[in-house]
Amino acid sequence: MKAVVLNDITNSDDIIITDIDMPKAQKGWPLIKILGFGMNHSELLLRVNEIRADYIKKPIVPGIELVGIVEESLDDEFKKGDLVCSIMGGLGRSFNGSYEEYTIAPKNKLFHINSKLDINHMVAVPETFFTAYGSLFESLKLKKDDILLIRGATSALGYASMQLAKALGCTVYGTTHKEEKMHLIENLGCIPILDNGTISGKVYATKVLELIGPKTIRDSLSCLYKGGILCNTGILGGEYYLNYFDPIKEIPNGCYLTGFFSNYPKEEIINDIFSYIDKYNIKPFIGATFKFSEIKTAIKAQERGIDGKIVVLMD
Repeated sequence: MKAVVLNDITNSDDIIITDIDMPKAQKGWPLIKILGFGMNHSELLLRVNEIRADYIKKPIVPGIELVGIVEESLDDEFKKGDLVCSIMGGLGRSFNGSYEEYTIAPKNKLFHINSKLDINHMVAVPETFFTAYGSLFESLKLKKDDILLIRGATSALGYASMQLAKALGCTVYGTTHKEEKMHLIENLGCIPILDNGTISGKVYATKVLELIGPKTIRDSLSCLYKGGILCNTGILGGEYYLNYFDPIKEIPNGCYLTGFFSNYPKEEIINDIFSYIDKYNIKPFIGATFKFSEIKTAIKAQERGIDGKIVVLMD
């Protein structure tokens, strides 16, 4: 079968599709025929740096999410023909991921899909919407009367978060550091804010979804109303840690700082997400669609930056 295999740091120019042996279904590990997958920033990080970490099983097929059909199962929970998705839980790091035609995945990280979405939009859901949904509803406890600020809104995760929050009825502000992208926020019914690194005093919110990360957390905390919550989910700013952070002084009195780590999906949540998407007729914002045979082009597009989710469909 066809696959992308990484052994070490790999430039996009050096990406190739190669032939490898097809895996076989095992007890607890159904065989999945992959229909498509969404591309994620973490896969870029794997390719340019993380691949050398000891915890990465090498050689590795990247890809932290997939939508596919069960080809063979030795477990009662799944049968041939089931439409499923899988995200995180070691996919594309501890065992081969989605950049291949077939894979095996642990049954506790494999989830049934029941949705009216077409395959193109379905492929854009699993990782991005799981992270957005968990951040908004588990960590931020979002309600329809909330004023939500999304810092880093013109990212795939930002677009998904705006769609989910607007469907609920929230007032949503979204930031971007590029003036030419402000209309994309407006197109989703949200209020754009041009972000030059400091937005303190420009907007106040009951909830803040921080996607830029430690680089702007201090500034974002100052945008909270008393009783508000900030959830740090992203690291788009390229800074991974808060140095010399004094929570007593820097978290405003009566406000709360939390986070969301998307490594522990459950089928109940996946069901809730697809039900929510179907209920509100949400169509994930897709920036570009490629065939698997065009994976090098897709990876180069990811490096340049695409507005919306990049999805790859099997040929």
